[in-house]
Amino acid sequence: MLAFKKQQLEKPPYFQVPLGLKIWFADIGITEKVIELDWWQIEQIGQWNFTAVPVQHWSKRDLFDTNKTLWAGWVVRSTEQKLFFAGDTGYSKDFVEIGKCYGPMDLSLIPIGAYAPRWFMKDMHFNPEEAFKIHLDVESRRSIGMHWGTFLNLTEEPLLEPPQRLFQELLKQQISTMEFRVLEHGQTLMF
Repeated sequence: MLAFKKQQLEKPPYFQVPLGLKIWFADIGITEKVIELDWWQIEQIGQWNFTAVPVQHWSKRDLFDTNKTLWAGWVVRSTEQKLFFAGDTGYSKDFVEIGKCYGPMDLSLIPIGAYAPRWFMKDMHFNPEEAFKIHLDVESRRSIGMHWGTFLNLTEEPLLEPPQRLFQELLKQQISTMEFRVLEHGQTLMF
């Protein structure tokens, strides 16, 4: 269980959470700077605007609350930059809408793994080919593939298959691996 004392942090962080999760944070002792957002709602913190955007997944924090809270991705904007964090999601038409409202993105963080077997995972996790489609949908200048190779038994695809399949899709589409990258575990990338 996550818990901390207020005096441990000089300046408590902000928690941007989808609608319905503020109470969960309160239950574990986090009551300051928890901001709940509905889809398309915007919160400004300093020079940054945070927008909760719709993505497709189920939600659950305990045995009795399946789909009682919202699931969201995030668009983070300043006057000079735009970041899209897709989070954990299956493919949906929402990405086209996100691209229309906020594209082009300077950088997108897009999941590429945990997609097999498709009959079970399709609605909650997309495959590398769909990840590339999202890169196009949100008009991303650069993307980074994430959410892969972390849990050995989470899904059925081989651990290293997601970046290999993404690389094959990029070759097929004649897109540079500098435009849509996959980092090594623990790798740092400076922009």
